[in-house]
Amino acid sequence: MVYRVFTIVAMLAVLALVMCVGCDSNDDGESNNHIALIETDKGTIKFELYEQRAPFTTANFIKLAEDGFYQDMVFHRVDDDFVIQTGDPTGTGGGGSDEVIWLEIRPDLLHVDGAVGMARSSDFNSAASQFYICDGAQEDLDGRYAVFGQVTEGMDVVREIASVDTDDNDRPLEDVTMVQVIIESA
Repeated sequence: MVYRVFTIVAMLAVLALVMCVGCDSNDDGESNNHIALIETDKGTIKFELYEQRAPFTTANFIKLAEDGFYQDMVFHRVDDDFVIQTGDPTGTGGGGSDEVIWLEIRPDLLHVDGAVGMARSSDFNSAASQFYICDGAQEDLDGRYAVFGQVTEGMDVVREIASVDTDDNDRPLEDVTMVQVIIESA
């Protein structure tokens, strides 16, 4: 009799566990991710960080943001219908933070409209602090650059930044500034 009761209780516990898997998750399997708020002089962009699927990249981004690294940085590359890019303290596209992270690619993290990814040099393992936001889907970047987040609010701001006048090197003629990045709990 005790064995039957134990078996029934165990089966109910397993059933409850199976039914609850993903209870605290979003549709993409992520749960309790941090949210990044990018305050720019054009408005605020809000995006979810994919901490479970890109843990090293998101940890690097969160650390830099919390340390104030991104404060008062310009968007040094703006290419309408492609990306807006920032995160270089020199403002030239050639700088970055002192810590380099390895390329963290997942086949399920694609460069859809509003995807947030890490910029890098031709060396796959050279990402540091520069990041971009896709202005439209960018399938050519899939499998070559690490996506670590997705814009949830503020795509109108992304589009406004993407549409500013630029020079022949895609640098805005008038600075567009990322005032600060704030990391919030989910």
